[in-house]
Amino acid sequence: MELSGYHPDSVAIRFFAAPFYRLEEPRRPIPAEDLIEPNLPVGVDVLDRALAGAEFRDARVRDRLCELVSSRHPPFPFEAIREGCGTPAIFARPPHDLPALLRLADQLESQAAEHQGERAMVWKCECGTRYAVPVALFRAVTIRCDQCGRPVELSFGRSTGEDSLLDPGEDVANRCRKELARFFRDAMARGWPVVVSSSD
Repeated sequence: MELSGYHPDSVAIRFFAAPFYRLEEPRRPIPAEDLIEPNLPVGVDVLDRALAGAEFRDARVRDRLCELVSSRHPPFPFEAIREGCGTPAIFARPPHDLPALLRLADQLESQAAEHQGERAMVWKCECGTRYAVPVALFRAVTIRCDQCGRPVELSFGRSTGEDSLLDPGEDVANRCRKELARFFRDAMARGWPVVVSSSD
């Protein structure tokens, strides 16, 4: 089911995983040891960017999520998992959906690797100004800091580490992809269904 204009963050979608018997019982809240939730970064279009191009069972993930949280989807016999969340709907259930969800996790990890960006070495001046040079272009040299004028020695021994030369939005989307992949694998390893709900 394709819905034009869908934007996951516009309805603040939340992912959870819990044993079936915890979802079916009316008692809330679900004990912490029986509930996992991915620690996703927040942002205007983070989830939308992270899931762009990802598929689950030959359908776009974003379309499936829209269908599950829309009012047109048949109601599920589960109570809201958290205050402020809508009625949860099953996104994937083991063992039937295990291969498909693991393929989705693979897709997300591959996309994160593909959009990782060029690796760069990083240095920091005493004033806190950071400098990054792509690893492929690195040459040992001393420069003057743009902010304070102090000399900054760009050498292997003085580097504070490596970073990725990536626009901030793509970097956040990559963190979201990796966390969702980790969460999906964890849920399937426990044999717990993955559910989604809207959130206020």
